[in-house]
Amino acid sequence: MNWLTKLERKFGRYCIPNLIALLVGGQIVVYAVALFVNRYITYSLSLTRPALFAGEIWRLVTFLFVPQISGSILNFALGAYFLWFLGSALEAAWGDFRFNLYVLAGMLGAILACLVTGWADTYCLELSLLLAFALLYPEMQVLLFFVIPIKVKYFGLFAAAIWVLSFLSAGWLTKLNYLLSMAGFILFFGPVLWSNIRAWYRREQWRRQNRR
Repeated sequence: MNWLTKLERKFGRYCIPNLIALLVGGQIVVYAVALFVNRYITYSLSLTRPALFAGEIWRLVTFLFVPQISGSILNFALGAYFLWFLGSALEAAWGDFRFNLYVLAGMLGAILACLVTGWADTYCLELSLLLAFALLYPEMQVLLFFVIPIKVKYFGLFAAAIWVLSFLSAGWLTKLNYLLSMAGFILFFGPVLWSNIRAWYRREQWRRQNRR
């Protein structure tokens, strides 16, 4: 990732430390306001094209603070903790600048998706954090429901399968939305994954040719 190193050397000082804490903290505040004060607050913060064209430009940022997990306080608390855990691990592995860049790419991808398709949210951005974590720490074990030990790579495979099924069953605009919103993951991991797929394909071709 030479291009990342060059960017970090040039712009490394322009980043927000502990960005994941800020994002999760914002989601906690929004969830609390929706639960106790105004349950419709998320409608004023979500990212939609009509609202942007009406001048509500704060949505370009505030959509990051709209929780994807609703329901009971326990469900939200577990989801918020898991999101913080993933983001903190990636921040520790990459450093503040690269993690900021990853989130920024996903954010800009979501904004572009909104302008093209009419809406966007943080579903793919948060999913991309899990996929990135699974690729970096595939053998790490976490406790499912705080009881069952499971390797992170299986979480990643399950999440990727859900995304692929959702992608395949969606309409063309939603497909485009999903792809654009995964911009951070594609930017960071796309070239490596593509190289691995090509290498696997060449190996399979070689095996088939040598079986004859």
